[in-house]
Amino acid sequence: MTHNTHAGMTHADFSALGLSPAILRNLAAENYSTPTPIQSQAIPPLLAGRDLLGVAQTGTGKTAAFALPILHRLSQSGGHAAPKAPRALILAPTRELVIQIADSLNAYGKGLAVRVAVVIGGVGMNPQTRALARAADIVVATPGRLIDHMQQGNVRLDAVECLVLDEADRMLDMGFSRDVRRIVGAAPKARQSLLFSATMPRDIEALANDMLRDPVKVSVTPKVVTADRIEQCVYFVPGDDKFELMRDLFTDRALSRVIVFARTKHGANKLAEKLSKAGVPADAIHGNKSQGARQRALEGFRNGEVRALVATDIAARGIDVDGVTHVINYELPNEAENYVHRIGRTARAGAGGGAISLCGRDEQGYWRDILKLIRRNVPVAGGEMGPDEPAPHLKQGRGGGRGRGRSGGGGAPRFKAVQGGGGHGGGGGGRNKRRNRNRGGARRAA
Repeated sequence: MTHNTHAGMTHADFSALGLSPAILRNLAAENYSTPTPIQSQAIPPLLAGRDLLGVAQTGTGKTAAFALPILHRLSQSGGHAAPKAPRALILAPTRELVIQIADSLNAYGKGLAVRVAVVIGGVGMNPQTRALARAADIVVATPGRLIDHMQQGNVRLDAVECLVLDEADRMLDMGFSRDVRRIVGAAPKARQSLLFSATMPRDIEALANDMLRDPVKVSVTPKVVTADRIEQCVYFVPGDDKFELMRDLFTDRALSRVIVFARTKHGANKLAEKLSKAGVPADAIHGNKSQGARQRALEGFRNGEVRALVATDIAARGIDVDGVTHVINYELPNEAENYVHRIGRTARAGAGGGAISLCGRDEQGYWRDILKLIRRNVPVAGGEMGPDEPAPHLKQGRGGGRGRGRSGGGGAPRFKAVQGGGGHGGGGGGRNKRRNRNRGGARRAA
């Protein structure tokens, strides 16, 4: 599972890792006592000044894995950054992730007199310019906006001692390759560098080879791609009937805090509007929305005013909200890896959760790719694959009935049967219902 020189290390708590007493007090205040695998394996070599290549999915604790050593190093070395010249730079692909990283740094670094500045698009540049001029020790940024500030002379990178690329694969997927390489090239060669990525395609390997020196390699990618705590199911439903089915699903109050995934920004807006009109409090979050609107949507979702947050893949990358009961894939992603990232928004921090996918006839190829990636059967809650799209690896998990109703197996009663509620309706024969009743389904996991 893990491949590095520290793989055999185990630590009962953070105090064994060599972090400063002030940081340990802050961690205790945040109720953090036991490091995650990536934290226990990454922090010691990072404190020793090593470069690091981390293969880790979101939700593994990697933010603290790099934030704690940076805070320790800056607070122990004394002094402060010069105006416009940060000592540490952290790049992340989305505004929400940047804000979360900065919030974590401020929480872990309370009382350390380490200044953190956030540099993101979608908001005015002037407050950021002032923050950079006030001598920020750590800058957390999205690549595009950081380049804007570099071009205007608001920040220089010649004093950077530590450079972190978080979710590097997503940054390159989002078209930031040129910006990232320009930023890396502007930082001193004599620096500590960290690169984290959920996947390791060829372009990420090339970037790692260019920016890292003899790195420690840490991998915490689980053997099972999707968490066992996530109860998954799929409905095969014509696209025109998807909304009717989803509206019925929301009659189940177990779906109390739900992220709904749409493929496009326009589709997310339209879906949130339709849900609200159907009596389900909803809001949308995507790249075309201002940062203020995105933050308001997230805050409404956190405090329970918004029951359904409709998101696109890119916007959802930085969503880390406790208590997400379910994820609904209203439209399947055209990249199988995004399915894993999507459903990973639920069942976080040891909790359970449910993932419901609505698969139209034109999306069945995407669904087969997803099954191939996650290497597990997913119970069919309603409908069935088209006769021209056979899926032999699903047959044991699907009963024979097509089910009643327009959607060929949709509707809340069938979902409740999958959850273990003993509901009526088709969408699978008795064998399938018994099997899923034993599994407990999404309701129990939530």
